Amino acid sequence: MKKRWIGSFLCAAMVAGSLAGCGLKTPDEPTTAAETTAAATTAAADAKAETAAAGEGEAEKGAPEGGEAAAGAYDTANMPEVTLVYAEVNPLDSIVGQMASDFKSKVEELSDGKITIDVQASGVLGSENDVLDTMLGGGGTIDMSRISAFALTSYGGQKSMLLSLPYTFVSREHYWNFANSDLADEFLMESQENGSGVRGLFYGEEGFRHFFTVKEISGLEDLSGMKLRVSNDPVMNGMVEGLGASPTVVSFNELYSALQTGVVDGAEQPIANYKSNAFQEVAPNLILDGHTLGAVQVVITDEAWDKLTEDQQAILMEAGGYASSQNQKNSASKEQEVLESLKAEGVNVVEVTDITPWQEATKKVIEDNTKGFEDLYQQLLDLQ
Repeated sequence: MKKRWIGSFLCAAMVAGSLAGCGLKTPDEPTTAAETTAAATTAAADAKAETAAAGEGEAEKGAPEGGEAAAGAYDTANMPEVTLVYAEVNPLDSIVGQMASDFKSKVEELSDGKITIDVQASGVLGSENDVLDTMLGGGGTIDMSRISAFALTSYGGQKSMLLSLPYTFVSREHYWNFANSDLADEFLMESQENGSGVRGLFYGEEGFRHFFTVKEISGLEDLSGMKLRVSNDPVMNGMVEGLGASPTVVSFNELYSALQTGVVDGAEQPIANYKSNAFQEVAPNLILDGHTLGAVQVVITDEAWDKLTEDQQAILMEAGGYASSQNQKNSASKEQEVLESLKAEGVNVVEVTDITPWQEATKKVIEDNTKGFEDLYQQLLDLQ
């Protein structure tokens, strides 16, 4: 039985913390950052296999129950200080905003304050695509970001595209079966391996995504002809067209005013993001179609990663495991809490009792975007 990938990251963190030397080798030495990452990954895989043989329920050797590294695992006394700028398009009171806060607090705790995570939330650094453009362009102004899986599709993230296909994940459990599997590691490293200049650290989720509209709706047929906001993503465009609506590209930061002025008739977001961005004020109709689970990952630029010592890299990995675990524990209850609040505010919440017509309407976008990846997509489906 596969051990959770969070455990893999902790194993990697513990192994990395015990390697000779407290920092990365200088540029004129033979070991590259890629080799360092590969060594940590191999060590993590060995540790994973060893732990699995001992029994899935057994705690990691040298770590207390719950998966955290033992106190003093990192050489913080000699650790250089560093600040990493972390971009988040949503407010801190959203599900993903809380994940950013959990990551920040754990990194700063494990590093004794030597690593500072400067979370810039509420889209102050731009949309996800704006942030990715800045990160890939270099210059170091943004080091890390939480992004939606589909945001990488415009940057060669073909595997990540599979995570955003409609009705792929049938439940939260299905998604976390993926996020905690060995398959998740393959997806996380896709961007780094294809030379994009960023690498994935860990997965999270922000709840199932649903459509919301300005005008009252009662079912799928009411979306016909509506202008629905998209982020210029091929999967999103295809899905909206399949549902009979017109995909209209609007920046996330401009979405509220676009709904208010009639530029678009509706959009889609996870429930918590819908409320935290006050979209219910201008589009008070929410239909719970759950077309995708909001798969997200936190990425860091290769430039920022390569400047970190081995201990600092290990701390980010361990803190990522912690933040992901907290996200898994809290997202469902947070989402339900927000939904009840929306209902109390008078939002027209429409339940979808038969999802079959929605699935049928989006078959083409799935077929178009799984070509060449049919086996990998089937592996995702099989994890349910």
